[in-house]
Amino acid sequence: MIILVRNIDRSITEDEVLRLLKKHGKVRSFDLVRDKVADTSKGFGFADMPSLEQATQAIEALDGYQLGTRKLRVKKAASSSLLKESPKKKKGKSYGKNPFKERRERPD
Repeated sequence: MIILVRNIDRSITEDEVLRLLKKHGKVRSFDLVRDKVADTSKGFGFADMPSLEQATQAIEALDGYQLGTRKLRVKKAASSSLLKESPKKKKGKSYGKNPFKERRERPD
């Protein structure tokens, strides 16, 4: 299960959050989202926990947990197209009109 960890103090490292999560079960990975330009934490991240039971336990234990100067907000991550395989494109007729297609007038 993918869980979302929000409201992470900007001074907290990825390893610190990972150690905290591992107290509640096996963690495949934890990714702290970082600003690409400033290379600083954006204050949230995603953890992948293989066990639904352990992920639920981590959510219950850590939601509201004081880490640094902030209380964590932890919940199940919403489904995302990035987490799933892309659906295969359907073959067949396209429905709807293309508003950008040039309209041609028929000669009389």
